[in-house]
Amino acid sequence: MTYPQILAFAVVAGMMALFVWGRFRYDVVATLSLLVAVLVGIVPADKAFSGFSDDIVIIVASALLVSAAVAKSGVLEAGLNRLAPYLRTTQIQIAVLVGIVTILSAFVKNIGALAMMIPVAFQIARRTNTPPSSFLMPMAFGSLLGGIVTLVGTSPNIIVSRVRGELLGEPFQMFDFTPVGAGIALAGVIFLAFGYRLLPKGRKGAVSLYDALDIKNYVTEARVLPESDIAGQTVADLRKMGQGDVKVAAIIRNETRSSSPLPDAAIRENDLLLLEGEPDALESVVARAGLKLSREHRRPETDEATDEIGVIEAIVGPNSVLTGASAERIALYEQFQVNLLAVSRSGERFKERLRAITLRPGDVLVLQGNLKRLPDALKNLGCLPLAERDIRLGSARRSLLPIAILAMAMALVAFNILPVAIAFFGAGVLLVLFGSITLREVYETIEWPIIVMLGALIPVSESIRTTGGTDLIAAWLSSVANMLPPTGALVLIMVAAMAVTPFLNNAATVLVMAPIAASFATKLGFRPDAFLMAVAIGAACDFLTPIGHQCNTLVMGPGGYRFGDYWRLGLPLSIIVIVVGIPLIMMFWPLQ
Repeated sequence: MTYPQILAFAVVAGMMALFVWGRFRYDVVATLSLLVAVLVGIVPADKAFSGFSDDIVIIVASALLVSAAVAKSGVLEAGLNRLAPYLRTTQIQIAVLVGIVTILSAFVKNIGALAMMIPVAFQIARRTNTPPSSFLMPMAFGSLLGGIVTLVGTSPNIIVSRVRGELLGEPFQMFDFTPVGAGIALAGVIFLAFGYRLLPKGRKGAVSLYDALDIKNYVTEARVLPESDIAGQTVADLRKMGQGDVKVAAIIRNETRSSSPLPDAAIRENDLLLLEGEPDALESVVARAGLKLSREHRRPETDEATDEIGVIEAIVGPNSVLTGASAERIALYEQFQVNLLAVSRSGERFKERLRAITLRPGDVLVLQGNLKRLPDALKNLGCLPLAERDIRLGSARRSLLPIAILAMAMALVAFNILPVAIAFFGAGVLLVLFGSITLREVYETIEWPIIVMLGALIPVSESIRTTGGTDLIAAWLSSVANMLPPTGALVLIMVAAMAVTPFLNNAATVLVMAPIAASFATKLGFRPDAFLMAVAIGAACDFLTPIGHQCNTLVMGPGGYRFGDYWRLGLPLSIIVIVVGIPLIMMFWPLQ
């Protein structure tokens, strides 16, 4: 072993030790490893930041952005609301939720697909009195399974494709992973639909922000437009759209009020509806029914092109200028440049127009305005902002546009018209230009610690190859594999990737192991494709701990899971991945 190889292995070993220790966040560990690698001379100074210009970084960031825009579109909620009446048993609910997450994860980043579906899972759990813990871990595992179906589903596939491109001159294409990945995903979803019973009973998640705030139903106003889907239907039809979570407190027609209308009361064009419910339920009904929030004033002004219109929840303070006044009497928009979208008051239901409600200390308001000016407006109004949470009431929704842009990007890649990085980067730019996602949301959506980690680890992992370390490890593995049949060698690589991932995280595992697997295959006289596939699948399928992948970590708190809960469901699923995956790899990617 040469001196540079010793240094390279020492840096990687130290990095892995810090990952396992967990004292420092993974992006800090990665940047520290890069700094040490440069200082000891195994990474040239002029190559230190080459990882940040790599296509992997662009693809991962763009995939997260596209995922967020699809989630914001509301298409998933609308589709699942139609399925809700048929989801009568826990097994059917899990099969549908896991199946949808798995399919979505094949086309958008798996962490983004899971984040889209968690609120839907909580809605179904609340309506059916099913513990959310029955849904969340199977959904997280489903997102990992879906990620291995296409190139862009998960980081390991993207990284392995890059390694193949460097070794063989041609990277894996968008759907090269599909024959193997789809077979494994199908087997995994079938198992999860039945295997959820292996999870411990009685797990309860942490109290959500909604529960902690304990805000009662809001009341808002919405106008029925000529093109509204609900025009000509009844109050019962509107409640059905909201799954019973939204009530019609009153219908105002030609200045005549009909309070607490009966279920068969007709809803007509130009009616003004006083709606009561939680913000998300109100937003969903307004979008699905084609209603328009009633705003007595014009859209809040912006000073610059970068200014954004948004909403915030605030509580009326004891000395607020709103106390004893209404939005109409105080000329809320003219004086403060904010619109009142909704009001909540504990223990009371409103019957009057939103603009005419006399406000009291303790009332909770949803206010819309220029996000740059809102803090000053709240201070002048004497209102206190509540803990930040995602309130979409009053936000624009373009339901099908993000789906269409995503489909276009996938098609451009599938037909080799554009590289993956360019296609998804372009999709992200279009989504911003068309207003499907705001600039503020873009920077909040991208997981910058992941981006920094990838950019820093790429040159560190390459140091193992440039110093000849990959050939050395491959030689060690070859001596072991000589006693095994070809299938055993493939199993060895996949199991090794599965074993390392919980401690190193999946992207780092592939960056280190993919070159080793390729060199290992060459020494055994095999083509590297099957071994690269085994590394990608092994690294992507971490079902044993909550720390190996962000999807597992994401559901730990909401599901109330403990560290030891994951292997109960994850160990048999890992065995299924190996048993199903190895034959499929050998079938579609022959060793010779």
